[in-house]
Amino acid sequence: MTTFVRPDDSRLAWPGAISLKRTSEWVAPWRLPVESLQLYPFEELHEQAEKPAGVRVTFRSNARSLICHFQPVPADSPARLDLTARGTLLGSVALAGSDRAEFSELPPGEKLLEVWLPQNQALRLTGFELEEGATLAPRIEERSRRWITYGSSITQCQGADSPARTWPALVARKANLNLTCLGFSGQCHIEPMLARLIRDQPADLISLCLGINVQGGSSLSMRTFRPAVLGFASIVRERHRSAPLALISPIYSPERESTANAAGLTLEIMREEIRAAVEALRGLGDEHVYYVDGLELLGEEEDHLLPDHLHPNQQGYELMAERFLEKVLPRLT
Repeated sequence: MTTFVRPDDSRLAWPGAISLKRTSEWVAPWRLPVESLQLYPFEELHEQAEKPAGVRVTFRSNARSLICHFQPVPADSPARLDLTARGTLLGSVALAGSDRAEFSELPPGEKLLEVWLPQNQALRLTGFELEEGATLAPRIEERSRRWITYGSSITQCQGADSPARTWPALVARKANLNLTCLGFSGQCHIEPMLARLIRDQPADLISLCLGINVQGGSSLSMRTFRPAVLGFASIVRERHRSAPLALISPIYSPERESTANAAGLTLEIMREEIRAAVEALRGLGDEHVYYVDGLELLGEEEDHLLPDHLHPNQQGYELMAERFLEKVLPRLT
Protein backbone atom coordinates (compact mmCIF):
# COMPACT_ATOMS: atom_id res chain seq x y z
CA MET A 1 0.00 0.00 0.00
CA THR A 2 1.07 3.56 -0.65
CA THR A 3 -0.05 7.07 0.26
CA PHE A 4 -0.94 9.46 -2.55
CA VAL A 5 -0.22 13.17 -2.06
CA ARG A 6 -2.03 15.68 -4.25
CA PRO A 7 0.15 18.38 -5.83
CA ASP A 8 -1.83 21.13 -4.06
CA ASP A 9 -1.12 19.64 -0.62
CA SER A 10 -0.19 22.52 1.70
CA ARG A 11 2.80 20.58 3.04
CA LEU A 12 4.55 20.90 -0.32
CA ALA A 13 6.63 23.99 -1.06
CA TRP A 14 7.67 25.19 -4.53
CA PRO A 15 10.87 27.26 -4.15
CA GLY A 16 12.06 28.81 -7.39
CA ALA A 17 8.54 29.22 -8.79
CA ILE A 18 7.17 32.70 -9.38
CA SER A 19 3.60 31.43 -9.65
CA LEU A 20 1.60 28.20 -9.82
CA LYS A 21 -1.06 27.35 -12.37
CA ARG A 22 -3.61 25.00 -10.78
CA THR A 23 -6.45 22.83 -12.00
CA SER A 24 -8.40 20.10 -10.24
CA GLU A 25 -5.95 17.57 -11.70
CA TRP A 26 -2.51 19.16 -11.75
CA VAL A 27 -0.21 21.98 -10.65
CA ALA A 28 2.31 23.58 -13.01
CA PRO A 29 5.00 25.99 -11.79
CA TRP A 30 5.82 29.09 -13.82
CA ARG A 31 8.76 31.49 -13.69
CA LEU A 32 6.50 34.44 -14.54
CA PRO A 33 3.21 35.54 -12.94
CA VAL A 34 0.61 33.51 -14.86
CA GLU A 35 -2.15 35.95 -13.93
CA SER A 36 -0.46 38.80 -15.78
CA LEU A 37 1.38 37.21 -18.71
CA GLN A 38 0.14 39.99 -20.99
CA LEU A 39 2.65 42.27 -19.28
CA TYR A 40 5.47 39.95 -20.33
CA PRO A 41 5.22 39.58 -24.10
CA PHE A 42 6.02 37.46 -26.15
CA GLU A 43 4.93 33.84 -26.60
CA GLU A 44 8.58 32.79 -26.88
CA LEU A 45 9.19 34.15 -23.37
CA HIS A 46 6.12 32.34 -22.05
CA GLU A 47 7.36 29.06 -23.53
CA GLN A 48 10.61 29.35 -21.60
CA ALA A 49 8.97 30.58 -18.39
CA GLU A 50 6.74 27.49 -18.37
CA LYS A 51 9.88 25.33 -18.19
CA PRO A 52 10.63 25.19 -14.45
CA ALA A 53 14.40 25.68 -14.44
CA GLY A 54 15.60 25.82 -10.84
CA VAL A 55 12.16 25.02 -9.40
CA ARG A 56 11.95 22.35 -6.71
CA VAL A 57 9.09 20.67 -4.90
CA THR A 58 10.27 20.27 -1.32
CA PHE A 59 9.03 18.57 1.83
CA ARG A 60 10.33 16.61 4.82
CA SER A 61 9.78 12.86 4.94
CA ASN A 62 11.27 9.62 6.20
CA ALA A 63 10.22 7.90 2.97
CA ARG A 64 12.55 5.26 1.53
CA SER A 65 10.91 5.54 -1.89
CA LEU A 66 9.10 8.23 -3.86
CA ILE A 67 7.08 8.19 -7.06
CA CYS A 68 6.39 11.46 -8.85
CA HIS A 69 3.34 11.54 -11.13
CA PHE A 70 2.80 14.02 -13.95
CA GLN A 71 1.00 14.39 -17.22
CA PRO A 72 2.72 12.41 -20.02
CA VAL A 73 5.95 13.88 -21.37
CA PRO A 74 6.66 13.74 -25.13
CA ALA A 75 8.69 10.75 -26.25
CA ASP A 76 11.44 12.93 -27.72
CA SER A 77 11.87 15.12 -24.63
CA PRO A 78 15.35 15.37 -23.05
CA ALA A 79 13.78 16.16 -19.67
CA ARG A 80 14.87 14.53 -16.44
CA LEU A 81 13.72 14.75 -12.82
CA ASP A 82 16.31 14.89 -10.04
CA LEU A 83 15.97 14.18 -6.33
CA THR A 84 18.33 15.65 -3.74
CA ALA A 85 18.61 15.68 0.04
CA ARG A 86 20.91 18.14 1.82
CA GLY A 87 22.29 19.07 -1.58
CA THR A 88 23.30 15.50 -2.43
CA LEU A 89 21.95 14.07 -5.67
CA LEU A 90 20.08 10.85 -4.83
CA GLY A 91 18.82 10.01 -8.28
CA SER A 92 18.00 11.23 -11.78
CA VAL A 93 15.23 9.82 -13.99
CA ALA A 94 14.58 10.39 -17.70
CA LEU A 95 10.98 11.43 -18.36
CA ALA A 96 10.60 10.91 -22.12
CA GLY A 97 7.36 9.14 -22.96
CA SER A 98 6.45 8.64 -19.32
CA ASP A 99 4.01 9.94 -16.70
CA ARG A 100 5.93 8.90 -13.58
CA ALA A 101 9.42 8.88 -12.10
CA GLU A 102 10.41 6.54 -9.30
CA PHE A 103 13.18 6.97 -6.74
CA SER A 104 14.05 4.13 -4.39
CA GLU A 105 16.58 3.22 -1.67
CA LEU A 106 16.45 6.70 -0.16
CA PRO A 107 18.50 7.33 3.02
CA PRO A 108 16.78 6.35 6.28
CA GLY A 109 15.30 8.90 8.67
CA GLU A 110 13.57 12.20 8.11
CA LYS A 111 15.21 14.39 5.49
CA LEU A 112 14.40 17.43 3.40
CA LEU A 113 13.69 16.09 -0.07
CA GLU A 114 13.92 18.36 -3.10
CA VAL A 115 12.48 17.23 -6.41
CA TRP A 116 14.22 19.31 -9.09
CA LEU A 117 11.91 19.86 -12.05
CA PRO A 118 13.14 19.91 -15.67
CA GLN A 119 14.95 22.98 -16.96
CA ASN A 120 13.95 22.08 -20.53
CA GLN A 121 10.37 20.80 -20.41
CA ALA A 122 7.09 22.20 -19.08
CA LEU A 123 5.66 19.80 -16.49
CA ARG A 124 2.26 19.39 -14.91
CA LEU A 125 2.52 17.54 -11.59
CA THR A 126 -0.41 15.31 -10.68
CA GLY A 127 0.87 14.01 -7.34
CA PHE A 128 3.42 12.11 -5.29
CA GLU A 129 3.31 8.59 -3.94
CA LEU A 130 4.99 7.52 -0.67
CA GLU A 131 5.09 4.09 0.90
CA GLU A 132 2.42 3.50 3.52
CA GLY A 133 3.34 4.95 6.90
CA ALA A 134 5.92 7.41 5.56
CA THR A 135 5.80 10.85 7.15
CA LEU A 136 5.16 14.05 5.26
CA ALA A 137 5.78 17.48 6.75
CA PRO A 138 6.45 20.98 5.43
CA ARG A 139 10.01 22.11 4.96
CA ILE A 140 11.39 24.08 7.88
CA GLU A 141 12.25 27.57 6.77
CA GLU A 142 16.01 27.75 6.62
CA ARG A 143 18.35 30.68 6.91
CA SER A 144 19.84 29.98 3.50
CA ARG A 145 20.29 33.14 1.49
CA ARG A 146 17.84 33.78 -1.34
CA TRP A 147 19.58 34.13 -4.70
CA ILE A 148 17.96 35.38 -7.90
CA THR A 149 19.90 34.97 -11.12
CA TYR A 150 18.65 36.41 -14.43
CA GLY A 151 19.95 35.61 -17.87
CA SER A 152 19.66 33.74 -21.14
CA SER A 153 19.82 30.10 -22.22
CA ILE A 154 23.28 30.03 -20.65
CA THR A 155 21.54 30.56 -17.29
CA GLN A 156 18.53 28.34 -18.04
CA CYS A 157 21.00 25.62 -19.17
CA GLN A 158 18.58 23.60 -21.29
CA GLY A 159 21.46 21.40 -22.44
CA ALA A 160 22.69 20.46 -18.96
CA ASP A 161 22.57 16.77 -18.14
CA SER A 162 19.78 17.24 -15.59
CA PRO A 163 18.05 20.02 -13.60
CA ALA A 164 20.20 19.73 -10.46
CA ARG A 165 23.33 19.96 -12.63
CA THR A 166 22.79 23.34 -14.27
CA TRP A 167 25.43 25.82 -13.18
CA PRO A 168 23.00 27.84 -10.98
CA ALA A 169 21.77 24.61 -9.34
CA LEU A 170 25.34 23.42 -8.72
CA VAL A 171 26.20 26.76 -7.11
CA ALA A 172 23.04 26.78 -5.00
CA ARG A 173 23.54 23.22 -3.77
CA LYS A 174 27.20 23.80 -2.93
CA ALA A 175 26.68 27.16 -1.21
CA ASN A 176 23.29 26.37 0.39
CA LEU A 177 21.48 29.12 -1.50
CA ASN A 178 17.73 29.28 -2.10
CA LEU A 179 17.72 29.62 -5.88
CA THR A 180 15.29 31.44 -8.16
CA CYS A 181 16.48 31.01 -11.74
CA LEU A 182 15.18 33.55 -14.23
CA GLY A 183 17.21 32.33 -17.18
CA PHE A 184 15.10 32.47 -20.35
CA SER A 185 16.51 30.90 -23.50
CA GLY A 186 16.72 33.56 -26.20
CA GLN A 187 14.66 35.98 -24.13
CA CYS A 188 17.08 37.98 -21.94
CA HIS A 189 16.53 41.43 -23.44
CA ILE A 190 16.87 43.54 -20.26
CA GLU A 191 13.15 44.29 -20.16
CA PRO A 192 11.73 46.65 -17.50
CA MET A 193 9.01 44.23 -16.41
CA LEU A 194 11.63 41.59 -15.62
CA ALA A 195 13.47 44.16 -13.51
CA ARG A 196 10.23 44.88 -11.66
CA LEU A 197 9.70 41.16 -11.14
CA ILE A 198 13.15 40.78 -9.57
CA ARG A 199 12.57 43.93 -7.54
CA ASP A 200 9.39 42.47 -6.07
CA GLN A 201 10.86 39.07 -5.10
CA PRO A 202 12.63 38.44 -1.78
CA ALA A 203 16.38 38.31 -2.38
CA ASP A 204 19.62 38.41 -0.43
CA LEU A 205 21.88 38.43 -3.47
CA ILE A 206 21.24 38.95 -7.18
CA SER A 207 23.19 38.25 -10.35
CA LEU A 208 22.31 39.52 -13.81
CA CYS A 209 23.95 37.80 -16.80
CA LEU A 210 23.43 40.35 -19.56
CA GLY A 211 24.19 40.82 -23.21
CA ILE A 212 24.26 37.64 -25.29
CA ASN A 213 20.58 37.70 -26.37
CA VAL A 214 20.75 41.43 -27.02
CA GLN A 215 23.75 40.86 -29.27
CA GLY A 216 22.15 37.90 -31.02
CA GLY A 217 18.82 39.63 -31.54
CA SER A 218 20.12 43.17 -32.16
CA SER A 219 17.40 44.26 -29.76
CA LEU A 220 19.35 47.20 -28.35
CA SER A 221 21.89 49.55 -29.89
CA MET A 222 25.02 51.35 -28.80
CA ARG A 223 22.74 54.23 -27.82
CA THR A 224 20.31 52.15 -25.76
CA PHE A 225 22.30 49.23 -24.31
CA ARG A 226 24.08 50.93 -21.40
CA PRO A 227 20.99 52.99 -20.46
CA ALA A 228 18.96 49.75 -20.42
CA VAL A 229 21.49 48.11 -18.09
CA LEU A 230 21.46 51.16 -15.81
CA GLY A 231 17.67 51.30 -15.80
CA PHE A 232 17.30 47.59 -15.09
CA ALA A 233 19.74 47.72 -12.16
CA SER A 234 18.12 50.88 -10.82
CA ILE A 235 14.63 49.31 -10.83
CA VAL A 236 15.99 46.28 -8.95
CA ARG A 237 17.59 48.67 -6.48
CA GLU A 238 14.25 50.33 -5.64
CA ARG A 239 13.65 47.61 -3.03
CA HIS A 240 16.94 45.71 -2.86
CA ARG A 241 18.98 48.77 -1.92
CA SER A 242 21.94 47.02 -0.34
CA ALA A 243 21.71 43.42 -1.53
CA PRO A 244 24.92 42.40 -3.32
CA LEU A 245 24.28 42.77 -7.04
CA ALA A 246 26.55 41.29 -9.72
CA LEU A 247 26.31 42.44 -13.34
CA ILE A 248 27.92 39.72 -15.43
CA SER A 249 28.94 40.28 -19.04
CA PRO A 250 28.84 37.52 -21.69
CA ILE A 251 31.04 34.45 -21.61
CA TYR A 252 33.22 33.75 -24.64
CA SER A 253 31.60 33.22 -28.04
CA PRO A 254 34.10 33.40 -30.92
CA GLU A 255 31.80 34.49 -33.73
CA ARG A 256 30.42 37.35 -31.63
CA GLU A 257 33.56 38.69 -29.95
CA SER A 258 34.59 41.29 -32.53
CA THR A 259 31.95 40.86 -35.24
CA ALA A 260 29.25 43.51 -34.91
CA ASN A 261 25.58 42.63 -35.07
CA ALA A 262 23.00 44.64 -37.04
CA ALA A 263 22.94 47.25 -34.26
CA GLY A 264 26.72 47.62 -34.19
CA LEU A 265 27.39 45.73 -30.94
CA THR A 266 30.08 43.14 -30.35
CA LEU A 267 30.63 41.19 -27.15
CA GLU A 268 33.86 43.12 -26.59
CA ILE A 269 31.92 46.40 -26.73
CA MET A 270 29.15 45.07 -24.52
CA ARG A 271 31.57 44.02 -21.79
CA GLU A 272 32.95 47.55 -21.67
CA GLU A 273 29.44 49.03 -21.64
CA ILE A 274 28.38 46.86 -18.70
CA ARG A 275 31.62 47.73 -16.90
CA ALA A 276 30.91 51.42 -17.47
CA ALA A 277 27.37 51.02 -16.12
CA VAL A 278 28.69 49.43 -12.93
CA GLU A 279 31.30 52.16 -12.54
CA ALA A 280 28.55 54.79 -12.87
CA LEU A 281 26.45 53.10 -10.18
CA ARG A 282 29.41 52.74 -7.85
CA GLY A 283 30.41 56.33 -8.52
CA LEU A 284 27.01 57.40 -7.19
CA GLY A 285 27.54 55.51 -3.95
CA ASP A 286 26.31 51.97 -4.63
CA GLU A 287 29.07 50.00 -2.92
CA HIS A 288 27.30 46.68 -3.30
CA VAL A 289 27.15 46.44 -7.09
CA TYR A 290 29.94 44.55 -8.83
CA TYR A 291 31.09 43.97 -12.38
CA VAL A 292 32.00 40.42 -13.36
CA ASP A 293 33.70 39.84 -16.70
CA GLY A 294 32.05 36.79 -18.25
CA LEU A 295 35.45 35.71 -19.55
CA GLU A 296 36.34 34.95 -15.92
CA LEU A 297 33.66 32.25 -16.01
CA LEU A 298 34.38 30.85 -19.48
CA GLY A 299 37.02 32.40 -21.70
CA GLU A 300 38.73 31.73 -25.01
CA GLU A 301 40.75 28.87 -23.58
CA GLU A 302 37.46 27.03 -22.87
CA ASP A 303 36.14 27.21 -26.43
CA HIS A 304 36.35 23.41 -26.56
CA LEU A 305 33.60 23.35 -23.91
CA LEU A 306 31.25 25.28 -26.24
CA PRO A 307 30.09 22.74 -28.85
CA ASP A 308 28.18 25.37 -30.84
CA HIS A 309 30.58 28.17 -29.84
CA LEU A 310 27.81 29.64 -27.69
CA HIS A 311 26.34 27.17 -25.17
CA PRO A 312 28.51 25.24 -22.70
CA ASN A 313 28.35 21.48 -22.47
CA GLN A 314 27.97 19.78 -19.08
CA GLN A 315 31.68 20.13 -18.34
CA GLY A 316 31.41 23.81 -19.22
CA TYR A 317 28.47 24.33 -16.87
CA GLU A 318 30.37 22.60 -14.08
CA LEU A 319 33.37 24.85 -14.68
CA MET A 320 31.11 27.91 -14.67
CA ALA A 321 29.71 26.83 -11.31
CA GLU A 322 33.19 26.23 -9.91
CA ARG A 323 34.41 29.63 -11.03
CA PHE A 324 31.24 31.41 -9.85
CA LEU A 325 31.80 29.89 -6.41
CA GLU A 326 35.46 30.89 -6.48
CA LYS A 327 35.40 34.28 -8.16
CA VAL A 328 31.91 35.76 -7.82
CA LEU A 329 30.19 34.49 -4.70
CA PRO A 330 32.86 35.84 -2.30
CA ARG A 331 32.06 39.35 -3.60
CA LEU A 332 28.39 38.79 -2.82
CA THR A 333 28.75 37.82 0.84
